[in-house]
Parts: sequence; structure tokens; C-alpha cells
Amino acid sequence: METKYYYGRITPKQLAATLVSVFNRGNLRAQVVGGKDHLIVQIATHPRPSSGGYTAVAVRIDAIPDGIAVSIGQQDWLGIAASLGKTLFLAWKNPLSLLGRLDDLAQDLENIQLAEKIWKTVEDAVRKADASFELSERLRRLQCPYCRTANPVGEPSCIACGAPLGDVQPRTCSGCGFVITVETFCPNCKQPVREES
Repeated sequence: METKYYYGRITPKQLAATLVSVFNRGNLRAQVVGGKDHLIVQIATHPRPSSGGYTAVAVRIDAIPDGIAVSIGQQDWLGIAASLGKTLFLAWKNPLSLLGRLDDLAQDLENIQLAEKIWKTVEDAVRKADASFELSERLRRLQCPYCRTANPVGEPSCIACGAPLGDVQPRTCSGCGFVITVETFCPNCKQPVREES
């Protein structure tokens, strides 16, 4: 399951509504389950699609401080594999039969790309809500362990009492938005953490 973190004025309900409006049409259906801060959007082809095989994906959207965490589960596309297998078998037996299965083949290829389309829709919705992987202004504060004053990230010492704040300053992974401090590899997406310049 791949998870990305976005900070800004976006809620699980907003993103869920966007996903349903984009994917609840044509050969696909979408529905939302869950509560206010924890939603799951289920996107799947109809049980007996007019063309192509069956596939399904679950998108989990959780509220986090000043943003959302989005996880897309592994795509279930055994029905697509069966449909593609049938198309290949019929084409092997009689190449002209491929002409009759062009709709199935096109729908199967489109359904294989469902998870990619979902991530693109998520990225578009996040961008329109003016959210990103960047820490929000409120989270860009580091609390002094001595006097509990909020300090801007990057300050070497507390602006109130002068105590050292140390080298551990929070930032986010450029690949997934996960909050990191001293790690060399992101614990969430396993990508190397780039040093800020």
C-alpha cells in the first residue's frame, strides 16, 4: 500500500467527493464508506462489465494535523488477467476473432491503469486545494524543550529563552510528504532523503 501525505486546506471529505465525481461513471462505480476523518473510497468496475474484466481499488483518506494522508491499496485485477487471457487464447486459435474483442482489450488496458489515474486525480485535487508535501505554517514550528515556546523551523536557539534547539529539525520527504528529521531514507516510501540547500 502506497501512502502520501499532503498539508494544506484539504479534508478527507473533499478528496472523497472528487474521487467519486471522477470515477463513478461509465464502466466504473465509486462509493464512500467511513466517518468524517477516516474515509475509504472504493472504486471498481461493475460486477458484470459490458466489456473487459473486473478490477477494484480502495483509497483510504485519513485526516492528519493540517492535512490528509492518502493510501491506495493494491489493485485487484484478476478479472482483467482472465479477460486478457481469453482474448489472447481466441486470437491464437483464430486471429480474426481479435476484431470482435477489441472493446474488451481496450477496456482491459484502460482498467490496468486505474491506480495511476487515481493518483493523478488525487494530485490534481490537492493542487487545486493549494495543498502540497510542504509542511504547513503551523507545523513549521519547533517547540523549545525548556520553555515550550514555538520557534520557526531552522532556528538554532529558542527565540524566547535562548536554549539550543539542536540539529533535529523536521521537514518532509520530497517523494511522499512524510515528516522526517534525521533519516537518510524515508521510512514511508524508502527513497533517499535529499539534503535541503
